Amino acid sequence: MISVAFRAFRAIDEPESCARFIEGHRKVLEIFGITMITSNKALWVNHKNTYVILVESIEDRRPLGGARLQIADDDLLLPIEDAVGIVDKRIFDVVKSHRPQRTAELCGLWNSREIAGYGIGSFFLTRAAIALARGQLNIKTLFALCAPATVNMCAKAGFIIEKSLGNDGFFNYPKLDLIATAMVIEDINNIPSATEENRKFVEDFINHPVQNRIEKGPKGEIMVEYNLLLNNIDQAI
Repeated sequence: MISVAFRAFRAIDEPESCARFIEGHRKVLEIFGITMITSNKALWVNHKNTYVILVESIEDRRPLGGARLQIADDDLLLPIEDAVGIVDKRIFDVVKSHRPQRTAELCGLWNSREIAGYGIGSFFLTRAAIALARGQLNIKTLFALCAPATVNMCAKAGFIIEKSLGNDGFFNYPKLDLIATAMVIEDINNIPSATEENRKFVEDFINHPVQNRIEKGPKGEIMVEYNLLLNNIDQAI
């Protein structure tokens, strides 16, 4: 059975880990012919309101996947603002309307080919990030820009399509022949549209952010050592 570790940290506290995240994500994007994408910029590394979940091999700690939570502030645009703003400037007003509640974006999800098909870079990272956002970062609403393959998965996790943007929420991004969908969780405390399984996961990790679980993905079982406890929780709130 494959064993991996999910580890959460604030980006500015671990520059070396951020560099490993960026390199792994870059290699995955290049497989699909994507070389220019907002998530692949390194500005977030120096952003005090960006948090990372890095997936590492238990055996040798090599990076296998990851995701980021970037909290909206005056210092750095959310990646969805950077991307969607090129074709629909309404995104800036939409994000601005959420900022008084403390909003963020789940972005930069990726996984290596080695663990492709186990759900690490999509299902498990998404709900772990929601648990981190709600449980420790006091985030109230959460955006995501989803590829077609992840729209249904995000819907099960509690996201809904932001139909006020683009063509009922759909955009050509990051290339003209690819489609992205703008999605948002409008009430992360209750996530009313999430499945019962996902709601239970979030509740469990709010109370127990460090735990080991055997997860079942499309390709079989995988052992995950979760550590979603931030060392700098005082700065996070």
